[in-house]
Amino acid sequence: MKTIVYSQTGDPSVLQLVDRPMREPGAGEVRVRIVVSGVNPTDWKSRRGTVPGETLAFADVVPNQDGAGIVDAIGDDVKTVVVGDRVWLALAAYQRADGGTAQEYAVLPAERVFALPPETSFDQGASLGVPAVTAYRALTVAEDGPRSLLPGALAGKTVLVAGGAGAVGHAAIQLARWAGAIVITTVSGPAKAALAAAAGAHHVLTYTDSDVVTQIRSIAPDGVDLIVEVAPAQNSTLDLAVIRNRGSIAVYANNGGDLVTLDVRKHFSLNVRYQFVLLYTVGAEVVQQAAAGINAALSDGALDVGADAGLPLHRFDLAHTADAHALVESGVTGKVLIDVAAA
Repeated sequence: MKTIVYSQTGDPSVLQLVDRPMREPGAGEVRVRIVVSGVNPTDWKSRRGTVPGETLAFADVVPNQDGAGIVDAIGDDVKTVVVGDRVWLALAAYQRADGGTAQEYAVLPAERVFALPPETSFDQGASLGVPAVTAYRALTVAEDGPRSLLPGALAGKTVLVAGGAGAVGHAAIQLARWAGAIVITTVSGPAKAALAAAAGAHHVLTYTDSDVVTQIRSIAPDGVDLIVEVAPAQNSTLDLAVIRNRGSIAVYANNGGDLVTLDVRKHFSLNVRYQFVLLYTVGAEVVQQAAAGINAALSDGALDVGADAGLPLHRFDLAHTADAHALVESGVTGKVLIDVAAA
């Protein structure tokens, strides 16, 4: 089978296309014929490492955490899927040499494989994983908010999504709106504003506007209930100015810097909660719960992709995985997909 691997960290040129035999799934494992692989920033960051030429935990690694395909074989004790099921994958490459979705067949633990609702496309499935599970977690960490999402779960709440044109921001807008929230998002300019509006945000603002705090406060006079934050170093002052008493700020990325300065007195006077979100260490139970909620949203038509839904798609074939990684690394807006096989 055709497989993309890298044996040392570095730029996209370390990704190589090789031929490998398929392996049989062991107990608790599922083999999936990959139809579409999704590329996320976490994939190129793992490939680059901290410096070029680092030694890996394995002799080589198959990249890409997300994807969608068809169950090809199952090992003993697998009860959640059967051969022939259409599925989406999350954390496929985490702590595994050969689990990544940049290959024709991937073997991975059954707990990372989720049935696709019948009406859901493989493109949608490959666009879930890291973005949608991260967004789901960010929307369910508030002190007095819901622990799971469903229609009405966020009714009466106002959610601010920073960076609504990104993949996580896009999923957060869609999930929050599906759950009944009033959704505000901030973006850098008109092109991204159009995408955030297409995703379903009720209010789309430009974060560089001098009166953006006033604009947010006019929508939420008592402050917003929850902030889904991509750039805490840049936005901490704005966040403090618009968060309500006992509001929560869910941080899932460090765009703009690793260090954040907080005014302790002002934050504790408002009882503000900061919750940091990293999908890899959040725990299997949280991922499973998120997957169930995501599938419910998919069944309701709430997590569409494509330019008309606010998430443009950029496509490559497996042989050009390096180009796909380079495009994501360049900061392209939208979702980068790799067509691995015909459905």
